[in-house]
Amino acid sequence: MTKEKTTRPKARLPRGFRDRSGAEIAAERRMLETIRGVYESYGFAPLETPAFEYTDALGKFLPDLDRPNEGVFSLKDDDDQWLSLRYDLTAPLARYVAENFQNLPKPFRRYQVGQVWRNEKPGPGRYREFTQFDADTVGSNSPAADAELLMMLADTLEALGLKRGQYAIKINSRKFLNGILALAGVGADRTGAVLRALDKFDRLGEGGVRDLLGAGRKDESGDFTRGAGLNADQVAKIMRLFTDDADDLTTVAGFEELTAIRTILQSAGYRADRVAIDLSIVRGLDYYTGPVFEAQLTFPVKNEDGEPVIFGSVAGGGRYDDLVARFTGQQVPATGVSIGVSRLMSALMQRGVLASAEEPLVFVLALDEISRSFEMARELRNAGIRAEAYVGNKKFGDQLKYADKRGAAIAIIEGSEEFNSKQVTLKNLALGAELAKNIESRAEWLGERQAQKTVKRSDLVKEVRAMLGGAK
Repeated sequence: MTKEKTTRPKARLPRGFRDRSGAEIAAERRMLETIRGVYESYGFAPLETPAFEYTDALGKFLPDLDRPNEGVFSLKDDDDQWLSLRYDLTAPLARYVAENFQNLPKPFRRYQVGQVWRNEKPGPGRYREFTQFDADTVGSNSPAADAELLMMLADTLEALGLKRGQYAIKINSRKFLNGILALAGVGADRTGAVLRALDKFDRLGEGGVRDLLGAGRKDESGDFTRGAGLNADQVAKIMRLFTDDADDLTTVAGFEELTAIRTILQSAGYRADRVAIDLSIVRGLDYYTGPVFEAQLTFPVKNEDGEPVIFGSVAGGGRYDDLVARFTGQQVPATGVSIGVSRLMSALMQRGVLASAEEPLVFVLALDEISRSFEMARELRNAGIRAEAYVGNKKFGDQLKYADKRGAAIAIIEGSEEFNSKQVTLKNLALGAELAKNIESRAEWLGERQAQKTVKRSDLVKEVRAMLGGAK
């Protein structure tokens, strides 16, 4: 009788997704707390919405959304309803406001952080799952609401460690852009395609945008993206947004909104070195109705091949007065900003502005009595120090190698000799990287006296803090 071969799945990541290490997660946690602190200082309150929404509630605001699972990840529920993973945090907010409109204060101000998913072609630095941190004001049509978000965004970037001149926040107006499209004779059926093409200017440059405004563009992989189908005269009129001869376009409807916002910003001390009007800024999603804004980094970062590149947008937003009306039929003014956490964190870590290291780990070796190791670890944790007691193989050398792989800052030993004399031995592993390479015995370890000290057991917490350099 032939034994059937066991079929095992291959361990592999889906395209466009990634695993993340503890150090990166720790850095993100600190970053999110910084953003949260700034948002709450402005009076914004938190809100959470589910990862899934009914697909029709998300709306058709993604590029080429001709079917439920194009652009988003979708599935059918057991009641035959389409559900989709949220592609941003704004569409769920509009649904929430519509459901709870009568009970909400006006304006309603909330922030939300969470994962979003987009079923799009992945690429370097472009993932199908990423984190966003949003803040929105719903129920105010005043330019002051837009200006406040721009102030808060500038404050947030600086709180994260960026200096003025290392970032640029730029604003434009969708009303103004619509006016330009009208002058160029662009019909409503092509507006979305044109705006999505313009939104790619930073990434594709003038030539790429011209191609997308015309017949289309083939990327480096050979994939072809169909263009908006405009003629040469229409393309030329629209491309004036990116040239120096656009001064006469300031009379187009919508430009007065930008002037009002700029006046408020300047009176509050947020001048052009922090926030400035830029007529080339476009936000790709179709639900924007008024001012739009974008935050960009002004310094280059390295791509996956180590080459310096312009990083592009790390935050954006704008006014979307019609989104809630999809549910209620009543127009509700709203404006919001969204920070691309994953993208911004990558740039900050490369720049050295945001440290990736976790809190220092103190490793307690397990020798004679495991209960004593747990007792010391608990004592350190109660004092606010990150500590781990070893729970694996008790061989001394293996424990040291494990501590090295864990990146522990300090190793603590309390064998019978130390226990009988009411002492413990501490070793600063950051100064003894050779520790786990060849040492196999406690005798060898104790012979390495560099960065090592034996202290009273009663002084454990005090001595660990001192060895950590006052970090605690």
